[in-house]
Amino acid sequence: MRSLFAPLLCALFLTHVPLAQADGVDVPPSVDRAAAGAQPVAALTLDQALRLAWSHSPVLAVARLELQAMEAAERQAGARPNPELGVLLEDTRRASRTTTIQMSQAIELGGKRVARLSFAARTREQADVGLAAKQAELRAAVTGAFFEVQGAQEHERLAVGSLDLARQASRMADRRVQAGKAPPMEHTKALVAEAGVRAELTQAQSDLRLARQRLASTWAPSMVVFERVESATDSLPILPTEPELRERIVHSPALRLAQLDVASRQAQSDGARAQAVPDLTVTLGAKRDAELGRTQAVMGVSIPLPLMDRQQAQVTQALRREDQAREQWVAASVRLQLEVSQAAEKLGLAREQALLLRREVLPAAQSAVDVAMKGYELGKFAFIDVLDAQRTLSQLRQQAVRHTADAFRAAAALERLLGHPADAQRVSTE
Repeated sequence: MRSLFAPLLCALFLTHVPLAQADGVDVPPSVDRAAAGAQPVAALTLDQALRLAWSHSPVLAVARLELQAMEAAERQAGARPNPELGVLLEDTRRASRTTTIQMSQAIELGGKRVARLSFAARTREQADVGLAAKQAELRAAVTGAFFEVQGAQEHERLAVGSLDLARQASRMADRRVQAGKAPPMEHTKALVAEAGVRAELTQAQSDLRLARQRLASTWAPSMVVFERVESATDSLPILPTEPELRERIVHSPALRLAQLDVASRQAQSDGARAQAVPDLTVTLGAKRDAELGRTQAVMGVSIPLPLMDRQQAQVTQALRREDQAREQWVAASVRLQLEVSQAAEKLGLAREQALLLRREVLPAAQSAVDVAMKGYELGKFAFIDVLDAQRTLSQLRQQAVRHTADAFRAAAALERLLGHPADAQRVSTE
């Protein structure tokens, strides 16, 4: 008896919940106040979301500033050593004072400047590719969050449709009970089923609010609010072919960064070897002897003697760092191929499952619901058959939404790993 009355009380309680809460998305007052000064957008497209993220993302701003800093460092690396001006006074008495003025210029030998420029250029390229990698990560994050909102919208829409079906079934059960064609328990079962659908709708609305917040966080702190997202709901992401995947892996940001790290370490090794070659300092000047009343030319050349420190340990350290970078490149290549293979497999499986549900399973399930409700109204089927058909249709619709979202998430993961052709272009810092 307790198990019988518990669903009945739950049904009677939930059926008296105001319909405004079930039919719309409730927004807390704090959210309303925070969004009071925000710019409202009725329908947000994926391109608009990406533009907002690229314009207001602090992560991209950091990457752009890093690139600008590395460009300045590259310009600085090309500068040559400054000359030195020296003044030497001998004796404090004016009559016998000797004054020497000389200019010294260090001349870099061993290819130090070339190695320095090469290292700075590789570092700048790393910052450039790093910006492209951040763009790919942001594109994947925005795309995933965008289609998560779309999936939540679709889930809410399906929950509203399921609630309409549950209400229709409740009305049919009530009419049959009033006509004496069915026991009162059937109406109670219908009310319980309707209450379950209401709870599902409430959960769908909560998931939609959270998905909207996650999407909006990708372009924070821009004050832009939106009501819904819009895209081609029937489209699915395309699975790249094997040759396309292999080609994109070679040009992926992760491998490009690893290759540039090897080149940067090579430049550091060249610089370490160059440091072992001593620089030459040339001195030119004039010496004025007040006592003799004449001026003499001063010329000199100096070079350090590499007797105590020949930079051998520094060269060895740079070479080991270069070997380490090569091993890291191999590890990054293996890891990237595995991750790309897994993402492509998930994308292919999600596509097949979504297409199968859309083309074959869902039309058959909808037809089964229509037949069950018509047959129940005519007294040919039991009410449990209607509930089973409705429950099956709802579950299959949710599976279709989930597989579609999984496909877009897998496609976003591929974009994050492989980059996007548009991400290879320099994004304006304005």
